[in-house]
Amino acid sequence: MGKIILRLDRVMADRKISLKDLSEKVGVTNVNLSKLKTGKVSAIRFSTLEAICDALHCQPGDILEYDPEDTNETK
Repeated sequence: MGKIILRLDRVMADRKISLKDLSEKVGVTNVNLSKLKTGKVSAIRFSTLEAICDALHCQPGDILEYDPEDTNETK
C-alpha cells in the first residue's frame, strides 16, 4: 500500500514563510503545524488544509503527495 507524504516544509520554504508566521495566518498552534510540517500526523481537517492553502496561495496537491510505491518499509 502507498503512503501520503506531506510537503508543507517544501512549500513553506518556497514561499519563505516561517512556522510562526504561518501559524498566525492559519490560526493553528505552532505545535500542530510543526507536526504537519514533519509529517507526524495521521489526519488533517479540510478547514485547516483550506486555511493553509489560502495563506500559502497554493493547491492541496502542492502540500499532499501520494507515493504508491511506499510499502512502509525502511528504504
